[in-house]
Amino acid sequence: MASSPPYPPYPGAAPGGTPRHPHWWQRPAVRYGAMVTLLALSGLVILALVREQTGTRGFLVGLGLAVLPVPLLLAAFRWLGRVEPGPWRNLLFAFAWGACAAALIAIVANSFATRWIATATADPAGADTLGATVIAPVVEETAKAAAVLLLFLFRRRDFHGILGGVVAAGFTATGFAFTENVLYLGNAFGTDQLTGGSGIASVTAATFFVRIVMSPFAHPLFTVLTGIGFGAAALAADRQRVRRVLLPLAGLLLAMGMHALWNGSAALGQFGFIAVYGAFMVPAFGLLTWLVVWTRQRELRTVRTELPAYAVAGWLRPAEPFALGSMRARRLARKFAREHGGRPAARAVAQYEAYATSLAFLRHRGRAGKAGADFVTRERELLLELWRRRAAARPALEHAARLTAPPVPYGAGWAYGPVPARWPAQGQPPYPAYGENPYRR
Repeated sequence: MASSPPYPPYPGAAPGGTPRHPHWWQRPAVRYGAMVTLLALSGLVILALVREQTGTRGFLVGLGLAVLPVPLLLAAFRWLGRVEPGPWRNLLFAFAWGACAAALIAIVANSFATRWIATATADPAGADTLGATVIAPVVEETAKAAAVLLLFLFRRRDFHGILGGVVAAGFTATGFAFTENVLYLGNAFGTDQLTGGSGIASVTAATFFVRIVMSPFAHPLFTVLTGIGFGAAALAADRQRVRRVLLPLAGLLLAMGMHALWNGSAALGQFGFIAVYGAFMVPAFGLLTWLVVWTRQRELRTVRTELPAYAVAGWLRPAEPFALGSMRARRLARKFAREHGGRPAARAVAQYEAYATSLAFLRHRGRAGKAGADFVTRERELLLELWRRRAAARPALEHAARLTAPPVPYGAGWAYGPVPARWPAQGQPPYPAYGENPYRR
């Protein structure tokens, strides 16, 4: 069996141990700056394009109406990810990518492809239908999937499973749908200005009812399939490379297919939209909602199952695994910390909960033989992060456990698999036993 060093090498160290300065394009500040610049430029361009198509008044009306479902959708996806909340910068990036970069790619590519088909076939009506049912689903779902792919590749530690993919995809699709709704509602308002339509019979009211009331979940529903594919790939072992590639592609193809069916429902006759909505979209929405809620509960069970081993080793108090495996207990712990220690204490408790959840998932992957070569190093990092926040977190979690959890027996029966750390010395943290990784196969 391979052994792991007690400390990871310096990030910029050469094989001989001499520090090596990274190239300028490898620096985090340069990468962040380039991404922010790209999204800002995309936002300015998409703003100009939408305003040019809708006019100033149409843009303002569309903006005011399109923003209505956004807080509800973002809150729903954030709630799903509360078991192990990812950094806000990841979610802001996903939303900004969908609203700016993906929307810009979609507008430019869809317009170009539709015009090319119309010119080649001399059939503008057929080109519009083909563009809506074939071109748009492929272009839009690929553009939205790019954000999930970037998070999967460069924020791998924050991307632990299916819920991580669902939340990233949901934020991206919500941003995309927001920009698209501004365009559609702004154009509808412009049509009403030309025809004199107003009230319930107006084009704006009809567009609002279809896109905002009936189907605000449409784009998130499509892209969530891609997110599930990436989330399932994140659960695969590093050596399962084919699976890690095929699962996201399968999710993307399903997203394109559902999107194409939704866009093509308008061509199925007078009642085609209602038939597809009632017979396909609503059941699919219900099924996926059940799946992600069930996955959320499963992740909480993973926390309750894996963390007791660390309580036996002395890293956690006996009642903490039960409190950390209950969203109600977590909420009570943060409330207790805020009332007795202010916002810094509440923030420390929230970070403690997030690190403990990451630790539980890491151990679960190790027990399944899917941990990477950095298992021991990553475990130590998470344990030390917990140890630094124990003063604020332990009283709060114990208070929450007394309110929510049954009495907890303390004994060796808690150890699920090899215990990864020794009992602490007096006043010292219980350092992990380095050497052989008990989970590596």
